[in-house]
Amino acid sequence: MRSAETEFIGGPLDGRILPVYLNPFNAVPKVYKVPVPAHGEEPARTLVYRRAKRHSAKGRPRWVYEYEATEQDRLPGPEQDGAADGGEPGTPEPPSPDAA
Repeated sequence: MRSAETEFIGGPLDGRILPVYLNPFNAVPKVYKVPVPAHGEEPARTLVYRRAKRHSAKGRPRWVYEYEATEQDRLPGPEQDGAADGGEPGTPEPPSPDAA
């Protein structure tokens, strides 16, 4: 089977160039799903990448895969800074008026 070296953008595979099998029309599939097995407390999940057309420096079209975040990835978890109080992650809390 033929394959093409295809770049992945975003998500856990960001920046990697992996061989992807071509379909009967010699194109990469529109959707590329990567199953991730369960590990420790993390449940099993599937990473989804969608095909997007990019142009090389010479103007030739080429296919890349862009990460499609799932609803679970978009929601902040309780382990992230500021997620419990609705603030932005990594921003310090403002001092309370009683602290002065």
